[in-house]
Amino acid sequence: MKPVEDKSFLQFLGKPLIEWQLTQLWQAGFQEIVLVGGKHNLERLHELDDRMPMQIDVVEQENLDEGMMGAVLASEKLIGDEPMLVVSSNDIVDGKAFEIMKKAIGELGNGSENGDGLMLAKKVDAYFPGGYIEINDEGHVSSIVEKPEPGTEPSNLVNLVVHYFAKPTEFIKHLKDSKSDSDDLYEVALSSYMSAGAKLKAIEFDGFWQPVKFPWHIAEVFHYLFGLQSDGEPAIHADAEVSENAIVEGAVIVEAGARIMAGATVKGPCYIGARTIIATNALVRDSNVGADCVIGFSTEVARSHVGDNVWTHSNYIGDSVIGDDVSFGAGTVTGNLRLNEGVIGETGTNKWGLVTGDHIRVGVNTSFMPGVRVGSESYIGAGIVVAEDIPYKSFVRGDWDLKIDENKGTFSSEMREKMRKKL
Repeated sequence: MKPVEDKSFLQFLGKPLIEWQLTQLWQAGFQEIVLVGGKHNLERLHELDDRMPMQIDVVEQENLDEGMMGAVLASEKLIGDEPMLVVSSNDIVDGKAFEIMKKAIGELGNGSENGDGLMLAKKVDAYFPGGYIEINDEGHVSSIVEKPEPGTEPSNLVNLVVHYFAKPTEFIKHLKDSKSDSDDLYEVALSSYMSAGAKLKAIEFDGFWQPVKFPWHIAEVFHYLFGLQSDGEPAIHADAEVSENAIVEGAVIVEAGARIMAGATVKGPCYIGARTIIATNALVRDSNVGADCVIGFSTEVARSHVGDNVWTHSNYIGDSVIGDDVSFGAGTVTGNLRLNEGVIGETGTNKWGLVTGDHIRVGVNTSFMPGVRVGSESYIGAGIVVAEDIPYKSFVRGDWDLKIDENKGTFSSEMREKMRKKL
C-alpha cells in the first residue's frame, strides 16, 4: 500500500476504514473488542475507544513482522479463557458476514461435540489466488491450501480471516510453537491446531468481500461503503451551499459547509467532505473527496480517492489515490492510460494513475505517468515528467536549461491588419 501510511485510517465518507469495521461488528452483536496496533497508530486507536459504543482495549504489538500471530499473542492476557473471534482489518466483508458468524457461534456453544471453532469461507465462482479450504468426510476443515494451481482447488471456498475459537488457550499453544521462515506463522499454527484434532467448521458466505492489499482495491471499498449510506439520490447537508447553476447528478453526498459553485458538475457515486469547495467548471465523478479541499477552476477528479486538505487548480486527477495535505500547481495532470492501452504494472487494469502519501507540493505543468507513487513530505518541481516512483521526503526537479537568444522576428502592423479582417 505504500506510500499510503496506514490503510486502517484511510477516510471513507468522512470516517476511517477501521471505524466502519468496528461499527459492523457492534451491529452484529460483538461488544468487547481488542484492537492490536503498533507505535505508529496506537494514539488513533485509543481515540476510537473514546467515541465508539463498544468496550475497546488497545494493545501494542511490538514486533509487527510477526503478523497475526503476534497480534493474538499480544492480546493473550486480555483474552484469557474467553472465546474469541479473530478479524483482520485487511479484509472488508459485508456486515452480514458477522451476523452469520454470530448465529453460528450461538449454535456451536462453548466447544463440544459440535466442534472447536468456525472459519468464514467465501464461496467463489472463479479462481482467486488465495487460501482454499479443504473439508474432510466429517464436514470439518482439514487444511488450507495456499494458492493452488488453477483447476486443482480442493473446494470453491476461500478462507477469510474471520475465525472463531471456542477454546483460544488451546490454539494459542500452537501459536507459541509456530515456526516459519515466511510471514505465515498464524496459518502454520492453524494447520498445526487442526492436525492435532481440532474441529473447525467452515461457514459459507457469498456476500461482499474485498481484501485491501493494494491501492487499486480502495475504489471497490468506496463503492461498497457508499452503498451503505446512499439511497441513490443526492443527499445535501442543510449547511452546504450548492449554486442553482451547478449540476449535482445521481447518488451524491455533500457534507456541512461544502460549496459547489456555479458551472461545477458533480456526478455520483460521489462524496464531498465538509467545507470542501468545488469551483466553477470543475468536474468530480465517481470519487471520494475529503474535507477542507479545493477542487479548483477547471479541475477534473475521476474515479479517485482524495484525502483532506487537497488543493487543485486546472488539474486532471484520474484513477488515483491522493493523501492528505497535497497541493497541485496549475496544469499538473496524472496520466492514467498507457499509449498502447495495456495493463499498468501489477494493477490488473489499463487505467491507473498516481498514488501519493501526505504533505506533498507539486509545481505547475508537471505530468505524472501511469502507476507512479510519490512518498510523503516531498516537493515535485514544475514543468517535468515524473515517470518513476519518488521516495519519501524527496525534492524532485528537472534537469533542463532555459535558452535565451536575440529575437530576429518582425512585428508587422500590415500582417496584423490582415488577421483582423479574417476574424
